[in-house]
Amino acid sequence: MQPLTVLHIALALAALALGSAVLVRRKGTPSHKMLGRIWASLMAAVALSSFWIFEIRHGAGPSFVHLLSVWTLISLACAIYFIRRGNVRAHKGFMIGTFMGLLGAGAGALAPGRALYRLFFA
Repeated sequence: MQPLTVLHIALALAALALGSAVLVRRKGTPSHKMLGRIWASLMAAVALSSFWIFEIRHGAGPSFVHLLSVWTLISLACAIYFIRRGNVRAHKGFMIGTFMGLLGAGAGALAPGRALYRLFFA
C-alpha cells in the first residue's frame, strides 16, 4: 500500500474517532469548538489527500470518488460560514452530513477490489 494511502486512512480513522466524540459531547462549549476545529482540519486533510490517490482508475487520474472530496471541502466551508453567522441549525446539518459522508466513504472503501478490502479480506 502506498504511503499516501496509509496517511489518508490514518487521517480518516482519526477523524472518525474524533468526530464520534464531538457528536456525543455537549455542544457550544469551548472544548466542542476546539475539537470541532481539529475535526474539520482532519476532514480537510482527508479530502485533500484523496486528490493524489488514483487507485480506482489504476493510476489513470481522478474518479467519481474525488467529487465526494470536493463536496466535503464545500460542506466544511458551509458549516464554518453558518456557525460564524450564528445559524446553528445549518451548521449542525452540514457537520452531521459531513460525518455521515465519512462513514459512507469508509463503507465504500471496504468494497471488493478496493485497498481496504484487500488489506482486511484478501
